[in-house]
Amino acid sequence: MLAIEWLNNARKVMSSIEESQLENIKKAATIMADSIEAGRWVHTFGCGHATIPVEEMYPRIGGFVGFHPICELPLTFFTRITGEMGIHQFLFLERAEGYGDAIMKSYNFDKRDTMWIFSHTGINNVNIDIAIKAKEAGMKLIVFGSAAETAGKKSRHSCGKTLFELADVVVDSCAPLTDASVPLKNHFDKVGPVSTVAFITLVWMTVTTVAEILADRGVKLYIHPSHNVPGDTTAHERLDSCIAAYKERVAGI
Repeated sequence: MLAIEWLNNARKVMSSIEESQLENIKKAATIMADSIEAGRWVHTFGCGHATIPVEEMYPRIGGFVGFHPICELPLTFFTRITGEMGIHQFLFLERAEGYGDAIMKSYNFDKRDTMWIFSHTGINNVNIDIAIKAKEAGMKLIVFGSAAETAGKKSRHSCGKTLFELADVVVDSCAPLTDASVPLKNHFDKVGPVSTVAFITLVWMTVTTVAEILADRGVKLYIHPSHNVPGDTTAHERLDSCIAAYKERVAGI
């Protein structure tokens, strides 16, 4: 049954992450915790389906203030598929060198910030633009993606480097290069990608580690509560506190 084959593939990826990436997750989380403790940001960015981990972590129940999602709509919006903001335009834009520079001009950054980029292959220009500008601003650069599987792939950027080569810390998603993982009878292409489940796994392993580090340091976290639990009469107050903390922090960017 192909459903079970995909499930086993997803479990294998998660097991590989546990076996090989805990040290790098801790390194990345420590850098992020330093930024948040300093009252600054962990900026998060991705293109295409690599925006899903960005959208998953914040704002979200169980997430907390300190992560700033940078979601560029033409690089994230797939509802229409064809026509306006279609797949063809997206593929062009993510490879358009200089587009990331324009995105970065819209924000104010600080050397105490961290830039966290998600990219399966690490070779496309927008992500690399963002990475280069982040490094120029003095930020630490954290990159999550299929680093081992894509080793040797040539960067599309004129700098000649991939995201993984630019990063201060790399966490490998352990997803296969093809992403899709299940062979299908009478077809060349596989079905059942696993990169998204890998990224979401890594998001919560990392964010919970950041939370643990900050809690151990005595830093107060503004955690988004569930507002659907019967009898929890202060949930909306706690949510309002989170939004107020976010508004205060985001005012500088």
